[in-house]
Amino acid sequence: MNIFKTNSSKTNSSKTNSPRMKIRKFRPANLIVNILVMLFSVSCIFPVFWLFYSSLKTETEFSLDQIALPSAPQFDNFVKALRQANFDTYIWNSVFNSLITLVAVLILSFMLGYCLTRYRFKGRSLIYTVLMAGMMIPVYGLIIPVFMQEKMLGILNSRFSLLPICTAIELPFAVMLINSYLRGISTELEEAAEVDGASMLQTMYLIMFPVCKPVMTTIGILTFMHVWNEFPFTRVLIVKEELKTIPLGLTYFTSQYTTNYTLLLAALTLSTLPLLVLYLFCYQNIMKGMMAGAVKG
Repeated sequence: MNIFKTNSSKTNSSKTNSPRMKIRKFRPANLIVNILVMLFSVSCIFPVFWLFYSSLKTETEFSLDQIALPSAPQFDNFVKALRQANFDTYIWNSVFNSLITLVAVLILSFMLGYCLTRYRFKGRSLIYTVLMAGMMIPVYGLIIPVFMQEKMLGILNSRFSLLPICTAIELPFAVMLINSYLRGISTELEEAAEVDGASMLQTMYLIMFPVCKPVMTTIGILTFMHVWNEFPFTRVLIVKEELKTIPLGLTYFTSQYTTNYTLLLAALTLSTLPLLVLYLFCYQNIMKGMMAGAVKG
């Protein structure tokens, strides 16, 4: 009988001490924090939602009430925006600049980041310091020097005017991410490849590049988004209508005295959708790459 009593007492004590039996107390502070987070989330989502449904209004509906939903969706606004402002040309120019810059940044940043992390040579610290210092320079402080340099080189107002400066602006941050990511990876793979007779380029791009896929995906997405939205250098370096990008094309719908808001919102929707879709499908890769670089560094 004593045995059964002790066993029953143990089971009873285990039930009372089990974490499943614990009841969380209601804390008003947690409720307040959750409400604030929800309100902040709504404040971030509502402008995007407002942009989409406002682009489907007529000009009269928008002038009467900016918040109300459209009575009859006007999908013709997107067609008018594409035709009247040659917006398809602006989209193609933005895609061209973003893709070329993306490829250049991926190749150059990986080469620089790998060499600065894995090799010790004279001037290594100076190169890395100069790259990181480039992140501290305001973009608007570079507009006039870049304008003068491109004018001297003869590439001003051309198809390749934005490519060098966009690549140079995106390189420092990309090198920093790759450097911090590679510091957390051991050199065993490279040593094994060296024993097997692989060259430095083979080791870099056939072995280590796939290992760095998370951080390279992050760099690629962020670079594409930044170049897609680039405005100040485009405003100064590009004058030809056939070379203008989306940010410059949006100014077509505004003038000194009037603004066609519905067509402007339709153009903004067309320029926002590719980035929004890209981010929705790739946001997990962005977070993984950012966290991997931060934790491993």
